[in-house]
Amino acid sequence: MNLLDRNSNTNIIIAGIIALIVGVGVARFVFTSLLPSMLESTITLTFAGVLASLNFAGYLSGSIFAVFIKNMQTKVKWFRIGMVLAILTTLVLAITTNEIIWLISRIIAGFAAAMGLVVGSAIVMSKLKFDDKTKAMGIHFSGIGFSIAICDIVTRIVFFYAGTWQDAWMVLTIFGAIIALYPMYILNFDKTEPSHTTHHKIDKSIFSVFVIVLLAAYFTEGVGFVIQGTFLPDIINSLEGLEGFGTLTWLIVGISGIFSCIIWMRLAARFGYITIIIIAMSIQALGVLIPTFTVNPLFIVLSGVFYGGTFVGLVALFMSLGGKLAGSNPVILMGALTTAYGIGQVIAPLYAVVLTDWSGNYNYALYVTAIIIIGGILLLLGAKKILKVQY
Repeated sequence: MNLLDRNSNTNIIIAGIIALIVGVGVARFVFTSLLPSMLESTITLTFAGVLASLNFAGYLSGSIFAVFIKNMQTKVKWFRIGMVLAILTTLVLAITTNEIIWLISRIIAGFAAAMGLVVGSAIVMSKLKFDDKTKAMGIHFSGIGFSIAICDIVTRIVFFYAGTWQDAWMVLTIFGAIIALYPMYILNFDKTEPSHTTHHKIDKSIFSVFVIVLLAAYFTEGVGFVIQGTFLPDIINSLEGLEGFGTLTWLIVGISGIFSCIIWMRLAARFGYITIIIIAMSIQALGVLIPTFTVNPLFIVLSGVFYGGTFVGLVALFMSLGGKLAGSNPVILMGALTTAYGIGQVIAPLYAVVLTDWSGNYNYALYVTAIIIIGGILLLLGAKKILKVQY
């Protein structure tokens, strides 16, 4: 097997997974792993919420920007820029504690994550040579789960050897710089390939009533994702008798996410995307609520499984459905979907820290989050019944 063959489907999927580990893991999710340690010594919960919100604002700006990248070679260029920015913004957190620099770096890291996820996934989808890319894209999006688990394991190794959270950021910078080389090489096109260098026009006709409903539902999923995606270890650590249990739960989230993509995508192929999305969002809403009514460790672990086992799969389901609906230029609808998701991500950390500071615990933030997810479920149920969608 030639691992340097740019046209190998296996290599393309491996490169896509690694790109997600760098763009989404190193540039975003490891912040959640390191948050408890950073809260102990350096930052406040409110500042953490602002950092998270700005990170997602950067992600949102990158998603909108991705919609207007019309040329495949340009997509490759911006994907590579995203990989570099993901590494540099991680380095910033290792070498300074200047709050202004941190705020700027988190915005740029969010932009980098969008290049890795939105543009990178579009490149992967365009390069893969399968008649039905559903299962392959399910494997690709498992990279989100890998990004959580692998980056969390890296931080655990650093802490095991008595390293600090700043040491962890430095190790992650080096780790990301090394592994990013592979996707930057593989996810490229020959400049002579006309099928990959045509300019795509933005077709407004793809934004049907159903697609608008889908965008609204993905907004609610963005909200549903972000509370636990930012604060889960601290949520668990704040529960009586579960101090220190949060980081283990976060690792379980990542492991659950690895396998969930493939399972949910196969279920979608058999029973339809919308039905499976509704089921996954229902499970996620239940997982959000579990820490509000129990401190039983088994149920808390189940909450992590429900979260990791749904949010990664839901990203894969929404993005793959968007790719199917968009036709020849998947990045347009993928970008629009991620924009809706991103708006939810920006809003959620802000109301979470306000409600948590007001109430003294995370319960109210989790209640509001679950209600918003349920709103998205109701929208999709309405689409099935009224619009008679067949997806």
